[in-house]
Amino acid sequence: METGLDFTVIWTNITHFMIGRYPSGPMGGVLLTLYLAAVSLVLSFFGGLILGLMCVSRNPIVRYPTLAVVNTIRGIPLLLMIFWMYFLLPTFLGYRTPESWTVIAALTIFTSAYMSQIVQAGIEGIPSGQMEAALSTGLHPRQAMLFIVLPQALRNMIPSFVNQFVSMIKDTSLAYIVGVSELTHVATQINNRTMIYPTEIFLFIAVIYFIICFAFTSLSRWLEKRLAWRKAI
Repeated sequence: METGLDFTVIWTNITHFMIGRYPSGPMGGVLLTLYLAAVSLVLSFFGGLILGLMCVSRNPIVRYPTLAVVNTIRGIPLLLMIFWMYFLLPTFLGYRTPESWTVIAALTIFTSAYMSQIVQAGIEGIPSGQMEAALSTGLHPRQAMLFIVLPQALRNMIPSFVNQFVSMIKDTSLAYIVGVSELTHVATQINNRTMIYPTEIFLFIAVIYFIICFAFTSLSRWLEKRLAWRKAI
């Protein structure tokens, strides 16, 4: 009886693992995983920025309801959010939406809540004297926030945003629940078809996730050191 691992199934299906059937068919595998994460990150950046600014608003009518919504979303499992978007989004829009859109919507809403806390912490980390100095020049509080405080805070938030992107890449693996052909779903399909290489297949995708996440984590650490060095100058 032969022992050991046989990675022939990986090399035979490497294109499917990497890009699915793209460009002759739907995108899938690693390419779709990165696409879902990148689009969701861009959308959640703006969502988190808006929510974060609302969380630090001096108007209690704006601040407290926003904090309640953010904390509620953060208390909901991402898997449940994906199911909600999968079943509710077509109802609201009046037509069936692609599964990838529902996952992007779920990731965007879920991550925006976490992004808002990064934005809030970044803004509150700027010395209050910055706002006071800006107001003393005659700027409106809204102008002082947008043009003086926020740009400084955003620079400090960059490493946290990269870390959130790493978390989002891992979160995309839940998309297989609704049939989106990202990396985990592709691995499951190939495993169900071959039936005799589960160790090799899932070890391979674990390595792929590790490589992607390690690369972006290293980028985050480099950015953190770079920003700290520039701040010290």
